[in-house]
Amino acid sequence: MSEHLSNGGAAPAIVKILVVDDEERFRESLAKRLTLRGFLVEHTDSGEEAIRLARTSKPDVVLLDRKMPKMPGEEVLRELKKIVPEVQVIMLTGHATMESAAASGRMDAYAYLTKPCETDQLITTIEAAAREKRRAMARHEIPVVESKSLLGRFWGTHGSRPGIVALGAVLFCLIALTPAPDSLLAMLSQGKTGDPLRDGAIMGHPAYQRMKSGETIAANYLAAAKIHDGDAARAAKSAKVMMGTLTVAALFWATGALPIGFTAFLVGLLMYLFGVFPPDLVAKAYAKDAVIFIMGVLAFAVGIAKTGLDRRIGLLLLGTSKSLTRFLFFFLPLLGVAAAFFSEHALVAFVAPILIVVYMSAVRTAGIAKDHALAVIFVLGICFAANMGGPGSPAAGGRNAVMVGILAEYNMAPSFGEWVKHGLPFVPVMATVIALYFFIVLRRKVKVGEIDIARIVRRESEKIGKMSGQEWITAGVLAIVIVLWIISGEGEEGIGMGGPVLLGLVLLSIFRIMSWRDVNRISWDVVALYASACAMGAGLASTGAALWLAQSFIDAMPVYFTHGTGLCVATSAFTGVCTQFMSDGATVSAIGPLAVPMATMAGDISPVQVGLATAFASSFANCLIIGTPNNAIAYSLAKDYETGEQLVTLGDFLKHGLVVTALALLVLWFGVFYLYWGQVL
Repeated sequence: MSEHLSNGGAAPAIVKILVVDDEERFRESLAKRLTLRGFLVEHTDSGEEAIRLARTSKPDVVLLDRKMPKMPGEEVLRELKKIVPEVQVIMLTGHATMESAAASGRMDAYAYLTKPCETDQLITTIEAAAREKRRAMARHEIPVVESKSLLGRFWGTHGSRPGIVALGAVLFCLIALTPAPDSLLAMLSQGKTGDPLRDGAIMGHPAYQRMKSGETIAANYLAAAKIHDGDAARAAKSAKVMMGTLTVAALFWATGALPIGFTAFLVGLLMYLFGVFPPDLVAKAYAKDAVIFIMGVLAFAVGIAKTGLDRRIGLLLLGTSKSLTRFLFFFLPLLGVAAAFFSEHALVAFVAPILIVVYMSAVRTAGIAKDHALAVIFVLGICFAANMGGPGSPAAGGRNAVMVGILAEYNMAPSFGEWVKHGLPFVPVMATVIALYFFIVLRRKVKVGEIDIARIVRRESEKIGKMSGQEWITAGVLAIVIVLWIISGEGEEGIGMGGPVLLGLVLLSIFRIMSWRDVNRISWDVVALYASACAMGAGLASTGAALWLAQSFIDAMPVYFTHGTGLCVATSAFTGVCTQFMSDGATVSAIGPLAVPMATMAGDISPVQVGLATAFASSFANCLIIGTPNNAIAYSLAKDYETGEQLVTLGDFLKHGLVVTALALLVLWFGVFYLYWGQVL
């Protein structure tokens, strides 16, 4: 056996190659030629040794002879793909057959070349394989570290940032393990009196509503967590752990310090380790209806795409979008208004896969690998427009029902028409602002040029011909699911959003349209992420951490922001920040019960308007994908279905979401509070 490392005295090349061939003269000649071309080459005559070298030296490309003694090339290929799935293998043989080429292809060989082959052809194939390795690393979620400096390694790359992880650990210790402030202890010692004004701060969280007269928030939490020997200090410890968990999770999700699924596990791990809840309650906190809904919708989208029904739906919804400009300024406002009355999550789930098909067709027609600007416009455009439907009506989401319930405690619940009158004008205006933002910032960066979305969707629909029987069945099941979403209630009195979609999946299985393999294709990391966000929201609410954060913010406000329209501005600003990290319902539950009684006591602003301001801003969850199922669903579906590459990143959500959230708050403050409410209503 012979092996060596060749670099010809030059600086190491970016591409590392492992040559595996039992013919010594050919192997050494090929290694020398590749070294002279600037590659870093290692070679061996044994399949067993090649596997060992691949584990330690991590080559980018393996040139593998098919016919070798002891261990044939196909077996080596199979083992290489098990231990280093991202490595690209080019099979070389002097005895090519169609059967052997097909077998190598089934085992994910990058290319199949005959020996001897021209050097230029081989180098072109190697360079293409090296580029494919980077895409394969993305598919397998393997970090790509570009910098070799100490600082660069400390910062790391997406999914592996050691410096951010260390910073998160320090922040968690500073928040969770230091003594609790007196204000937190005092709040947790607060008891229910039966007076709505005095109890305003504890009316939003459902568990607090069931408190007995005289029972404290700390006692309520300790009983729920089955902690029998605790006091306010023990409850405060759990509250601080949840605040530390919130900080770390938000930091990791925003920076990509860990893969999003592992950060989701970290949330539960901290809740387990520090005894926030007993194990069964931690698990229960992860298993919310919203989580089942997201899982079911993602799986249902696979079934719809499998039958081709998504293209029919796309033609129906996007038939008027004959240009990107019309998509932005006509379709997005219509989507926002629709989201005010129908499930915005379902709308995004239907539209996102169609737009990915349009995107893929457009970039392939243009002859380019990808068009990041176009992907961002499509995915974030529908997410943000759907989010902005929240203020439009009470039917726009559970957060609005929470606010109606809070206002009902003071006999001030608005009617459906009153809510629409106060909030619906905001929706098309803000959707148009979003369209204008993307048009100005990204339109010129779109590489594919002018794009007729309607024509592409129509062409994709025509490819599959007339509606098949499976499509009609899927359409019928979809109609049943939508009807159940509309007529069924949420919470204890209805079957929620998850029940109907699970029924739809079972029906698709009964009709042999979907298999379990189809369900396994969904992005389970996104499901885990949203589950952890629900668990975190439950922990923040139950321990009193969310209530204390809201109270601290309101106490710190300048006098102007405690009266009149200033109170609407202040509560909406804080709500807009909190809803990025907590579910919209949990955010309204934490802030609404504080803001509404403050308006009642101020006497110069309608509590209904303050309550609506809080509910409106809770729909501005644009920065992180945990903020709303819309974001999670669209992020999960925004993948190149040929390479598996993520088309829209967490960074895109954060960067553009911050701007859109700021714009939404400005439109809300000056367009709604001061202009529309102040002058028109």
